[in-house]
Amino acid sequence: MPTVHKSHPEPLPQLHHASLETTFCGIQHPSSTPDTQIHQYLGIKYASVPARFRQSKLFTSYAPITDASKHGPICPQIKATKSIEESLFGLEGVDIPKQNLKQNEFECLNLNITCPAGLTPRSRLPIMLWVHGGGDRGSGSSWVYDGGALVRKSIDVNKPVILVTINFRLGLFGFAASPIIRDDNVAAGDEGVGNYGLRDQIRAMEWLHYFIGEFGGDSSNVTLFGESSGAADILCHLLSSANQTRPLFHRAIVQSAIFEHNLPDVANAGWHLSRIMAALHVTSVEQLRAIESEKLVVPCPILRAIDDGVFFRQGWRDFLSKEDAHHHHHHQIEEHVRVSAEKLHAHSRSRTLAFSPTLQPLIVGDCSSDSLLWSLPASLWSPSGVVRRVKAICQSLSKSSNLLHAYDISPYTPDEEIVDRVLDLINDARVAWPTERIVQGAQRERGGRGVWRYVFDQEGPSRGIPHHAADLMYLFDNVPLPASAHTMEPECATFCDGPFDDFDSDEEDLKFGSVIRDDEDEWVLPAVDEWSYARVRDAMQERWIAFAHGEAPWKEDKVFVFGPEGETGERSSCIFEGRRRRQVWSEALEPLGMQLVQKVGVELSRGPPHGDQVRF
Repeated sequence: MPTVHKSHPEPLPQLHHASLETTFCGIQHPSSTPDTQIHQYLGIKYASVPARFRQSKLFTSYAPITDASKHGPICPQIKATKSIEESLFGLEGVDIPKQNLKQNEFECLNLNITCPAGLTPRSRLPIMLWVHGGGDRGSGSSWVYDGGALVRKSIDVNKPVILVTINFRLGLFGFAASPIIRDDNVAAGDEGVGNYGLRDQIRAMEWLHYFIGEFGGDSSNVTLFGESSGAADILCHLLSSANQTRPLFHRAIVQSAIFEHNLPDVANAGWHLSRIMAALHVTSVEQLRAIESEKLVVPCPILRAIDDGVFFRQGWRDFLSKEDAHHHHHHQIEEHVRVSAEKLHAHSRSRTLAFSPTLQPLIVGDCSSDSLLWSLPASLWSPSGVVRRVKAICQSLSKSSNLLHAYDISPYTPDEEIVDRVLDLINDARVAWPTERIVQGAQRERGGRGVWRYVFDQEGPSRGIPHHAADLMYLFDNVPLPASAHTMEPECATFCDGPFDDFDSDEEDLKFGSVIRDDEDEWVLPAVDEWSYARVRDAMQERWIAFAHGEAPWKEDKVFVFGPEGETGERSSCIFEGRRRRQVWSEALEPLGMQLVQKVGVELSRGPPHGDQVRF
């Protein structure tokens, strides 16, 4: 069940940190029992922000006593009428704990540590570092990501871990870039421009590297895991220049990444920023810094990572390019891949894995209905409007015809069918096919080893479909199950994740959610029962924890399935033929290439211009 931290009558856990010369005063987690004590240290500042649009600096100067009993501020963001949790999970308001997280762009770089009680520097437990999603919204302090349940599970299975969640800069605060900001950053001694949020995450990893040891953690055993735009951030770190020279994490879990191959360069990002500056009537960086933070969180194009020529490694785009990647990175494979002297037994899940420090082992997967994130804008397309837009993007009659035919879209597609077909295309273009390419690219670089694939097809407990972020409900085990099996209709909600999702400036309350048709019985779906929920939850938690301990989560040549209806286990890769449109990817998407396919997906997920909207 979700919990909100309040004052606790029991003595507060205290941890004296010798190297930081402070005592952190935390809390005992509400789920603690006399036999299983769990401690939390909340809102610990890990970095400081010298100025808006500047790279953060590692923070090490604490008072003798540091209050770590409550969450710190989060990055300024839109305060929507409905929460992200309610949007994605279809929860009633009464099921969502009330959190009053303050917003402050200069004090938002803080982290939360959840750990078993009684640890010492000799404990050296694995670290699981969560990178939250949400695009330009969300925080690592959300009740959804509370680490109590996952840490408790790790204790129960005798593989204890320390779970860390972080806050970092989002939106313009975290990813604004332009030539004039680059010049300002160079003058301040910074290398590169933009990607401040990504560099904040690096600061958090540096803080853990230097200081987590006295909390009982092992800084040489850090697993990054994240979902959606957070998973995309993890991919950015995997493909970064810093990861080639000084890797700060040792394995990663990538869940439903919304990763854009078409990242803007500094000039392109500057064009977007210039429009915002014009609307604010400012012309310089200093004037932009003087603008109140509240005015910089208005709906605008969401730009995440920037290809500034510094952050990413040379040739990083080849990672998702099937055609030339082998030739570009063959020498890297020979240089970096170190096969352990004793090979992993095919049926073993208890042997520790050994890989190159710069080619970390990965778990990668997606949810089968991730595109429901964009279901409302997708529902506004008319059949003829979709056809016109795809043709305009492809600029080729043969390419567009092949793509439209593959998804059975034509000007004559019935209105009641066009939404599902558009969502299928968006799902494949923005999540499912890029996920497959991520797996293939990682396997190429790692010589065919060190990559584990999963598919999450388990229904969300409230919405009855494997929607985007449904896996988080099982992984963190904080979202309450419906009281009974009655149907809960998901609410439309203000949520948008990933780069290049444009908001119409005239529609600040743009809504995203499932399209509900009262006349279709198939939308009336039962809630997930407790048995299937527990089965999927346990399978997912135990494998993520085992992976954090350096074990193989399942056989590398198998695919692990979560759902539907509580199904779990290893399956042959042939399951893709029935669960994902792999043949369509091969026949319709690969000929177009990743850049064009993602452009189609992004454009369709934005919804149509007014002239191409369906008439209700």
